[in-house]
Amino acid sequence: MFQPRIPVNPTPGQQIVPVVTPTAVDQSHHATAAVCGCQHHAPAAMASAPSRPAVQLTPGAVVAVAGAGVAVVVVVGVVLVSMLLAVAITAASLAVCALVVRSILTSDTRR
Repeated sequence: MFQPRIPVNPTPGQQIVPVVTPTAVDQSHHATAAVCGCQHHAPAAMASAPSRPAVQLTPGAVVAVAGAGVAVVVVVGVVLVSMLLAVAITAASLAVCALVVRSILTSDTRR
């Protein structure tokens, strides 16, 4: 009850090996299993983990993922460039409007 429960640790070989903690069982009063009359159970066998990885990529899937990544980069690049171009065109048109307004105001003051 007061012993900590240690989880099962995976090993690098992808085989799951349970961590065994020693239990404090006093068997000094047990002479043999036949004499004591109690039932001793062997530990249950653990189910083996699958030996292959969860995600398997075929060469076609790798090409598809790489193509999708390139497409996303191109689309994002096109959107960013178009936004930058829109800002540049707006700034240029505002500059032209400012020059026209300035020239109109200066020509009024000269007359």
